Amino acid sequence: MQTYKVLSDIKADHQGAVIAIGNFDGVHIGHQALLQTAKNIAAEKNSPFGLLTFEPHPRALFRPDDPPFRITPYDLKMRRLEETSLDFSMSLNFDWDFASMSAEDFVQKILMDGLNAVHIVIGFDFKFGQLRKGSAETIQKAGLPVTCFDAVETAHGDKIASSTIRQHIRKGDIKTANALLGWEWELSGEIQKGDRRGHELGYPTANFSLGETIHPAYGVYAALAQIDGEEDWHKAAVNIGIRPMFELREGRVEAHLLDFPDRDLYGKTLRLKPVQRLRSEAKFDSLEALIAQMDEDCAKARNILT
Repeated sequence: MQTYKVLSDIKADHQGAVIAIGNFDGVHIGHQALLQTAKNIAAEKNSPFGLLTFEPHPRALFRPDDPPFRITPYDLKMRRLEETSLDFSMSLNFDWDFASMSAEDFVQKILMDGLNAVHIVIGFDFKFGQLRKGSAETIQKAGLPVTCFDAVETAHGDKIASSTIRQHIRKGDIKTANALLGWEWELSGEIQKGDRRGHELGYPTANFSLGETIHPAYGVYAALAQIDGEEDWHKAAVNIGIRPMFELREGRVEAHLLDFPDRDLYGKTLRLKPVQRLRSEAKFDSLEALIAQMDEDCAKARNILT
């Protein structure tokens, strides 16, 4: 998949594409179905299959004081989109100038002049342009064919939406979130030097900041961990939160990889797939009590991940 961030960079053989538009946070089952629809149309038209998305997520511009909310920060979103057989993706910078563009200008300058799109595919509730005045009708009035894709529903009749998946992650219900995503949700970050308390307690950890990734319910998780660039996934017991005994200022990930040799991992990227939440965070009366609980957490994680 070719990735672009500037319209003028688009190659000639990617002009005249069928374009799917959206934020695609989560690249969940509903997004995947929309993209498959766009892919099918592109095949029928013998046209390239492209995607238009926006970075940062518009919510970060309009509601900057919100807590982290992204299911898939940019790198993870691109990794998931890579698996959808897109010919290319265009990630346009979403700033106040872009947000102030009229819906009509968006269609003319971005979709028609910039991308030379031949067909547009959007979700049923997608709005665009200044004050979100643009809709499927706006695109049609400009003479550009558009397919408006309805939401995918669960077996219980509930619409699959990024907002719903965020709720499950915030509750620590990873199993349900994964079922709606259609893939195993993961966190990742560059391993940072910490205070080495884990080493002192006999449980060395690989630590990274949650950054803009949505914070799952704080607590201890059984998880799978992979050092980016390596093939193996390792069993891990992971604390996500602020460690009440040591009062961290912000939520972070601290992963103890089970049966893993003590290596210098600083600067490497760790990918982490939470599998099941074992317990909430807790403050202990002594280090001995904390170590005993860590022994129990690791035993539970090992059993779940076997």
